[in-house]
Amino acid sequence: MDTAALLQAFSEAVQKRDGEAFARLFTEDAVYHDVFYGAFHGRARIAELVNDWFYRTAEDFRWHLHDPVSDGKTLYARYTFSYKSLLPEAQGRRVMFEGVGIYTLRDGLIAEYREVANTGPALLDLGFPPERVAKILSREGAALKARPEAKPHLG
Repeated sequence: MDTAALLQAFSEAVQKRDGEAFARLFTEDAVYHDVFYGAFHGRARIAELVNDWFYRTAEDFRWHLHDPVSDGKTLYARYTFSYKSLLPEAQGRRVMFEGVGIYTLRDGLIAEYREVANTGPALLDLGFPPERVAKILSREGAALKARPEAKPHLG
C-alpha cells in the first residue's frame, strides 16, 4: 500500500469507528503508543483502542494527516485531530490536537505507531482543572524522559 492510501485508510477507519479495518493496517505484532491511553499490542488490542477506548468518551472524530515524509522504513505525518468530547466537564465542546505521527513500517504495514502531540490546548478546552492538566503533562514528561534518546539530555 502506498503512503497516501495508508494514511487515508488510517484516518478513515478511526472516523468510521472501524477498529478491524484500522488493525489490518498494522502487522500482527504491532504496537500503537497512544499519547493518552498508552501502548496497545497486537491487532486485537489496536482494534479495541479504536472501537472502545476512543469512542468511550468522544464522538465525531476528524483526523487529517498532512505533509507525509517517508524513507520506506519510517513515515512521519503531521496531523490535526479533533473530536466532540462526551466528558461532563467539556460540555459537548470539540477539542483539537496538533501533532506528528511516527510510523515504523514493515512489509507495507505499520509495525509501530507513536506520536508527539501538543495536548495542552485540548486539555484546557476539555475544561479540566489545572491540577488534572498538570498531572497529565507530568506523565507525558516522564514518558519522554524514559526513552533511550532522552538519556543524554538528563545529565
